[in-house]
Amino acid sequence: MKRTRMSRRTVLKASASAAMGFYFLPRHVLGGRGAEAPSDKLNVASIGVGGKGHSDVHGMASQNIVALCDADERSAAAAFRDFPAAQRFRDYRVMLDKLADKIDVVTVSTPDHHHAPASMMALKLGKHVFCQKPLTHSICEARRLAEVAKEKKVATIMGIQGHCDEHARLLCEMIWAGWIGDVKEVHYWTDRPIWPQGIDRPKDTPQAPKELDWDVWLGPAPARPYHPAYLPFKWRGWWDFGTGALGDIGCHAIAAAFWALNLGHPTSIEGQTSPVNSETFPSWSVLTYEIPAGTLPNGKKRPAIKLTWSDGGKIPPRPPELEAGREMGKNGHMVVGTTGTIFNGRIIPETKFKDLMKTPPPKTLARSPGIYAEFIRACKGGPPTVADFQFSGALTELVLAGNLAVRTGRKILWDGPNMRCTNVPEANQLVRREYRKGWTL
Repeated sequence: MKRTRMSRRTVLKASASAAMGFYFLPRHVLGGRGAEAPSDKLNVASIGVGGKGHSDVHGMASQNIVALCDADERSAAAAFRDFPAAQRFRDYRVMLDKLADKIDVVTVSTPDHHHAPASMMALKLGKHVFCQKPLTHSICEARRLAEVAKEKKVATIMGIQGHCDEHARLLCEMIWAGWIGDVKEVHYWTDRPIWPQGIDRPKDTPQAPKELDWDVWLGPAPARPYHPAYLPFKWRGWWDFGTGALGDIGCHAIAAAFWALNLGHPTSIEGQTSPVNSETFPSWSVLTYEIPAGTLPNGKKRPAIKLTWSDGGKIPPRPPELEAGREMGKNGHMVVGTTGTIFNGRIIPETKFKDLMKTPPPKTLARSPGIYAEFIRACKGGPPTVADFQFSGALTELVLAGNLAVRTGRKILWDGPNMRCTNVPEANQLVRREYRKGWTL
């Protein structure tokens, strides 16, 4: 790992070697042929270790899991059992303060409203950061995390594991090879939300379970009484905690096209939704982003693009070239070009393009070893991850701009570089958020 000063691990290694009268032991002596020396492993602290966080901890298990943090001990129980030697915390502010000089990496797999403050605290300490999608709860937070990550020169990645898979690279390479001509439309649809939305705040106020630190779970969000309507999992549908179906799935779904087409800021977002209230996202929404012309990563010019997002079971119109008998499906994507359409990874109609699809396009992109291995490699001085905070921050900004249209019910004219809506003043209040006392970015 690159350091501006001698690290704790380097000091320990040098001291131990001097005391024992040698400089190093070969790795195969310590752990068998090809094994990683214990001293080469990263010390990892994980924040939010239930649900997806549990698998994220296991994704880093080849390293040293030294600390686990979760405000809900019920959710964390499996991780606590699997990593009994790790120190346990409820409040990541306490954990990061106490272990600041003992950890190298922080993973953040909390509800969305904690992503930015937890990640930022780790970044400011100079730690490498893995943060689940969406990168942040607000647009302003995404911009700031990307800026600070670049300033600190640490390894970062957002948890969009599909972006490390083959299909994302194939989409890029098919488009760059000109297989479907100039792309003019991109469509995504999902059956999410699969949690309650379009509902009001509960009126009863049951007591919080003793295993849950409700005040810490609320974190930077406005204070409200505990209710099981919020957790686990269901927080995604509440404005104060989640980012709805768009935030939850959009970063996964849109990432490949964002990469392939080098999508920038939209100039406008317009949509339709079911009724919207001040507590939860609507039960369905359909959004259209207008994205200006630009340049592909390979240097070729591309035209303006219309990107549509449909959730809650809404599906875009069936393309005429889709063969009879093939279903659109509850979840899918479609990239429409001037000479062909990529439908869920295949060019349609397949009868027309079957010969072309027999041979993959030229492999112009390096393949990933998987999201966790890619991140660990970057932490140890390898190449940057493909979903670092520069890429994922910009992607998150685009995705969350759609929620401005959802929340206001208005067409949004968007000045992306300045993070400003130019036609709906109240939308600008949603670009950033006020943190509750005791919490900072």
